[in-house]
Amino acid sequence: MLEFPCPTWLAAAELFFALVIGHALADFPLQGEFLAICKNRRFLVRLKDPNRPPELWPYCMGAHCLIHAGAVWIVTGSVVLGVVELVLHWTLDVLKCSGLTHFGWDQIAHVLCKAAYVAVGLWLGMQAA
Repeated sequence: MLEFPCPTWLAAAELFFALVIGHALADFPLQGEFLAICKNRRFLVRLKDPNRPPELWPYCMGAHCLIHAGAVWIVTGSVVLGVVELVLHWTLDVLKCSGLTHFGWDQIAHVLCKAAYVAVGLWLGMQAA
């Protein structure tokens, strides 16, 4: 069961704001150039750099998604949501890196995930009240 209650709309708005800040930190300064390049298998194949072989991508994608999962876990206090974030972030980034979406849609989808987490928290908070 999720552990974070959002009993009010104000608490829900604050949680959403904190989740989006966590996303911005995890996707930009905490990702860095190495993870940004090496999480993309297609880019590594084209790069043909012996120091960055294509087989490196799942490790880098995993590290990147774990950073996001940690941010969600820290903000919400819910390990369940952290795991959900890990899976959803991996899925969305693989779609982007495969050329099936682009940066803008990827970012919108990530923010919509945060909104869904808050909606679940708000709903659970209302159920507990």
